[in-house]
Amino acid sequence: MIHQLIFAAPKPGMTEEEFQRYWLDVHAVHYASKIPQIRRYAIDTRIARPDDRGEPLWSGIAEIWLENEEEQLASLQTPEFLEGARIDEPRWAAFWRTVVLDTDTEVVVPGVPEDTVQPGIKLVLLAKRREGMSVEEFRRHSRQTHAPLVAQLPGLRRYYQSYTRDSWYGISEPPFDAAYHVWFDGLESLRHAERSAQQAAVQDDYKNFLNEQYLHVLPVRQHWVIGPRAR
Repeated sequence: MIHQLIFAAPKPGMTEEEFQRYWLDVHAVHYASKIPQIRRYAIDTRIARPDDRGEPLWSGIAEIWLENEEEQLASLQTPEFLEGARIDEPRWAAFWRTVVLDTDTEVVVPGVPEDTVQPGIKLVLLAKRREGMSVEEFRRHSRQTHAPLVAQLPGLRRYYQSYTRDSWYGISEPPFDAAYHVWFDGLESLRHAERSAQQAAVQDDYKNFLNEQYLHVLPVRQHWVIGPRAR
């Protein structure tokens, strides 16, 4: 199953709240969800925090699950995409700022069953491997060393690792090598984890396998459009 992540930002003149509402109430319902090949579809809206500084790179993430490459290609040739979702995008999104990743997602901490809604909020971290490290070395460290550190964070409810698919490296160097999804009950639970000694250990490990200049963190709330059970 392809787990596609689309990071998007509002078009000029549109507030983040207007952007998120249009995405959830108009684009998702009337356009994107109509594409028949999409098996599951969620929108993650960014949660603003008091210590935010400046304009965020992205204000939300689309999560789209497709069965395989053939279905993904077919989805891009449907009238629902060509005459619907694609035409609607410039009405609300700064498409030149959009970043897309096709990933394979692995479950580290399962949380509630995957076909039910995981309550609370999610922290999404986009990661790029350290210079000079191979993709294989990056993934091995991420799975064997980093994942156990994150899994011990206080209050963590679910944890997934999404790795950029191998096919992307055959074309060019992708902008990111992985996205990490970490769920908590709420912002207070997240703040508690961020102040913990275990979080210090997690951050200390970044230098061992990440280029921290390209580490991006988004706290989001997940909204299901299709799912969580696949159609």
